[in-house]
Amino acid sequence: MATKRILNLCAPVDGWLEASADGAAPADGKPVLRRFAMTAYTGGPMTIAGWSHPVVVDLAGLQVSAKSRPILKDHNRSLIVGHTESIGVQGSRLLVSGVISGAGPVAREIVDSSRNGFPWQASLGAVANPGAMEFVAKGRTAAANGQQFEGPVHIARRSVLGEVSFVALGADDNTSANGAAAAIKEDDMTFDQWLAAKGFDPASLSDTQKTSLQAMFDASGQEPKPGTAPDDAPSSVGDSGVVARIRAETAAETKRIGDVRKVCSVGGGKHSDLEAKAIAEGWDVTRTELEVLRADRPVYTGVRRDSDAGQSARAVEAALCISAGLPEAQVGKWYDDKTMNAALAPDLRGAGLHTLLYETIRAGGEHVRPGRVDNETIKAAFAADRRLIQASGSGGSSFSTISLSGILSNVANKTMLAAYTAVESVVAMFCAETDVNDFKEVTRYRLTGTGVFEKVGPDGELKHAGLSEQAYTNKVETYGRMIALTRQMMINDDLGAFLQIPRIIGRMSALKREEAVFELLLSNPATFFSVGNKNFISGAATNLGIDALTQGEQLFLDQTATDGKPILLSPAVLLVPSALKVTAQVLMTETRINETTTTDKGKPAANPHVGKWKPVATPYLNSQGFSGSSAKAWYLFANPADVAAMEIAYLRGKRTPTIESGDTDFNTLGMQWRGYFDFGVAMQDSRAAIKSKGEV
Repeated sequence: MATKRILNLCAPVDGWLEASADGAAPADGKPVLRRFAMTAYTGGPMTIAGWSHPVVVDLAGLQVSAKSRPILKDHNRSLIVGHTESIGVQGSRLLVSGVISGAGPVAREIVDSSRNGFPWQASLGAVANPGAMEFVAKGRTAAANGQQFEGPVHIARRSVLGEVSFVALGADDNTSANGAAAAIKEDDMTFDQWLAAKGFDPASLSDTQKTSLQAMFDASGQEPKPGTAPDDAPSSVGDSGVVARIRAETAAETKRIGDVRKVCSVGGGKHSDLEAKAIAEGWDVTRTELEVLRADRPVYTGVRRDSDAGQSARAVEAALCISAGLPEAQVGKWYDDKTMNAALAPDLRGAGLHTLLYETIRAGGEHVRPGRVDNETIKAAFAADRRLIQASGSGGSSFSTISLSGILSNVANKTMLAAYTAVESVVAMFCAETDVNDFKEVTRYRLTGTGVFEKVGPDGELKHAGLSEQAYTNKVETYGRMIALTRQMMINDDLGAFLQIPRIIGRMSALKREEAVFELLLSNPATFFSVGNKNFISGAATNLGIDALTQGEQLFLDQTATDGKPILLSPAVLLVPSALKVTAQVLMTETRINETTTTDKGKPAANPHVGKWKPVATPYLNSQGFSGSSAKAWYLFANPADVAAMEIAYLRGKRTPTIESGDTDFNTLGMQWRGYFDFGVAMQDSRAAIKSKGEV
């Protein structure tokens, strides 16, 4: 349906007229108002942004209201400048005059800037009536405003003049039009106008041609765009020109759809979804045949196409983790649902080393038929692996995700990590953990304030607090072992034998860290636990019980800074040998304790320490393999996040062991990895722990 369109005619103000030359007020006392006059339009063609051809406003059809119209600034109704006194058409010109009657700052801005010579322009808004835009095709002429205009050109035959606005910019220094105030749109075109714009002569078209062109016009739903009406379009079409092109395109599209359906019909209609996609996306026959072949091709473990290479590598990796004995729930935390579904599919269930060898060979571009693995198969897999790594390193994308060494490294790392975390370690409960950048000995400082806040005197001076440095050192060491994938393991498809070493490394890494902590603790370096440090109790009644815990807690709470003032540090962990595990648990959970003092005489008492500290037991404290071990001695430790008695340092944030792949010797048909762990242990603040000898 045709709708009204806004046209904006913009032109410079011709002249400013003063009511009084000397500026004196008239006899009636009213103020002198600034006036203006302009020629808004000379009746010629205007180049307007957004229109494909020039536009002419037929002044004979321009409706001008006799009522005075408001004068605004920039077409903003809130910016009042004044009002019109005269708007009229004289021949082929549109004349406007008015007065600056506004009393606000906008009106004063217009007047003052015009006195300074600013070239204001006036913009008049006109509304074109529905269906009033006439298009004159190339080679034709039309009359308006006493002139003849050659096509292509648009003529607004009927329009209504609206408000007038002052604007800063116009199209040019002559009467002209542009889109300075509002968007300019072409009016809706009739079918005959659309045909003329396209260069067709309606009288020469057959009914079939008109029907086809009418369908194009209805489908477009809009006026022709620039370039859609060629200058050399024939006025009589027949079976040539645009209609012939339409017919040819329709015939080609019909043939394409028929060929697509024929290709997709192979297999009894199983490619109906592919057929719909091919038709919708405009596939040609070659593309359709290729996609059908891909859909019919049997795919081994769903891992053949380059676009799926990353998914298939992850699926094989997840399947190997499950085959290695890792719990499915744990593996599911490392991979997404799609990967897990592929890993648990029949093709990959129970996957082993042979599966990975075959997949690596295929990813490297070679053909392999599953069967007996021999030396040639192993060599082919190694060669393919090297090509894949080289292609990935040089920016290749096809082989960047599947790799024999890479997948085995990932599986070995995950197996090792599972074994590492399975060890029930206790050292992190009372040791601080930190990171260092290298293997050099590092020195850390704890700054302890000497004194507390002091009252500020009348002069407002704040005194400096004293700081004393306490230095502690630590040094990271490397612990590790080699892993080998031997020819025998690969031929036997013995994934379990290969992963047995990562499991051992993971577990031994956790045990080594535990061992290093307790070995240092029991050695009591530099008499860390001593009477001089006020963190050691011995003698009668220091065995694990209510009285000894009371004594140890008091010793802990009485720790002071270097100035002898309390530091308010409390214990958080009760560390005992495994021989005292039950006793520690009872003391931390029971509200009443029956302690024996003499033969057959009990001493029931309320337990003041119930629930105070976390009981932690370890066999390292009473192990005969460590110097200084005892089945009676026990410890209280502060929360390591507050003040730590011991510290574990790791290299560059790596707080678990690492496995890396490497080359074997030339005379070895296999692969090898190295597993290692970088960490160091050191004693820290002696005030953060106390030791009881545990004597009866």
